[in-house]
Amino acid sequence: MTAPIVIVGPAAWNRIVLLDRLPEPVPHMQFARWDQETVGGTSAGKALGLAGLGRPVRLHTLIGTDADGERVRRLLAASGIELDALPAEVTERHLNLMTEAGERVSIYLSSPADPGTPASPDLTHAMADAPAIVLDLAGRSRELIPTARAAGRPIWTDIHDYDGTAEFHRPFIEAADWIFMNADRIGEDPVPFMEACVRGGASVVVCTLGAEGAIAVDAALAVHRVPAAPVEVVDTNGAGDAFMSGVLDAHLAGADLDAALGAGAAHAATVLTTRHLHPSLDVLLQEEKATTPHRPASA
Repeated sequence: MTAPIVIVGPAAWNRIVLLDRLPEPVPHMQFARWDQETVGGTSAGKALGLAGLGRPVRLHTLIGTDADGERVRRLLAASGIELDALPAEVTERHLNLMTEAGERVSIYLSSPADPGTPASPDLTHAMADAPAIVLDLAGRSRELIPTARAAGRPIWTDIHDYDGTAEFHRPFIEAADWIFMNADRIGEDPVPFMEACVRGGASVVVCTLGAEGAIAVDAALAVHRVPAAPVEVVDTNGAGDAFMSGVLDAHLAGADLDAALGAGAAHAATVLTTRHLHPSLDVLLQEEKATTPHRPASA
């Protein structure tokens, strides 16, 4: 049996609110188009995507023992993910204000602190056996970078909307073989930054461009482009995580970079058709709602 991909990073419980426009910094009132609660967190999104593609996944994350944490644990386990969860004082929770154009403001309602627990022998062995290690932006992941590097396995990271200067991201960039990002804050042309990352040691750097698809720079500094897959967009949450999951799955299957980028675009399209991080959650949350119709609100 293939060893699990090890993912380190956030899993959360989110409330998503769709608005006509993002709030302005003045007192006003809006009516929400809709709202819902669901699993969140960039690492949970990648784990769900890879599990949905048939890849064994081990997710190392911090989850509280509160009611929201229990729901996160239950839904991720039901999705086929091997959960390696450290107990935390609270479960990470977000309030995501969204628009139909994909604009978003994420408000962190609670965020667990890294307890500083060293990597267990079991996690260390899992990293050494993994076909790839994914380190997402989080304090826990940052502390485990030396352990991941010592494992000698390819490291993948997602620096999201990096602006080119934030110091927190630098150790992830320096450690990673594959770097994923989006172009929201890097400037009009992300290619010079991507090339600099390759010169600094990365094998491939990928930048998603929303409806315009994605570009990648390989080890020879060649630029590759892929269009976005046509789809009727329901919600953009988790599309970037799904894109990276599709690329990673295809790469491990032996695809070249262009084919892997195409697989990433196709997989991202499946997530754009659901209001959750992965279509599997549509069924699981409906089942949960049917069996617990009078669940009390979270404290």
